[in-house]
Amino acid sequence: MLAALLSVVMLASPLPAGHSPRECATPSIDRYQQWIASGEGTTVPATGSMLVPARHGPGYAAKINFLNDEWHVAVLWLANEFEAQVDLSRSHGFRLTYSATDDVYLQLRPASHWSGGAQWATRVPSTHGRTVTRFFSFRPSAWGPVTELGTPAHTFATALSEARGFVFVGKTPNKLEFRGLKVDRYTPPCL
Repeated sequence: MLAALLSVVMLASPLPAGHSPRECATPSIDRYQQWIASGEGTTVPATGSMLVPARHGPGYAAKINFLNDEWHVAVLWLANEFEAQVDLSRSHGFRLTYSATDDVYLQLRPASHWSGGAQWATRVPSTHGRTVTRFFSFRPSAWGPVTELGTPAHTFATALSEARGFVFVGKTPNKLEFRGLKVDRYTPPCL
């Protein structure tokens, strides 16, 4: 199972080439407007939007620092509102541009099983603070439970077909910054 969680392919993306759609009128990263500090775990910011003007270049970045040795949670709503869900069953995966000082898990949470830590997850490896772009596959073998948080009561296929959000969880101090997210065969609506 651990080998499945470690499955990350650098830039070997089957995503179609081309220009990304224009950004939203309000702050967003690749049209994702809801990057949220959940208030779970000691974080900076503690709650609210993680979006800040990008330090280098145009646009925005989503930044959060996980403090202390405890579970932390940061949320991204895939359709920019909590009540919405997205069918990602035809998607190959996503390309994430980010930096992290430690490993973190990304959980794919469906609308029908939003709450609780027992979710399908993939490991997002540390970049030692460097900004990188990596492709993460939606192959079922690349996903599994975070052992300490329990086994999901739903299938991975359910998580894909009812996707409400990506939830980043980690138990160690970590400085996270997200600069880009491209999901194969999906473009979020601006709200």
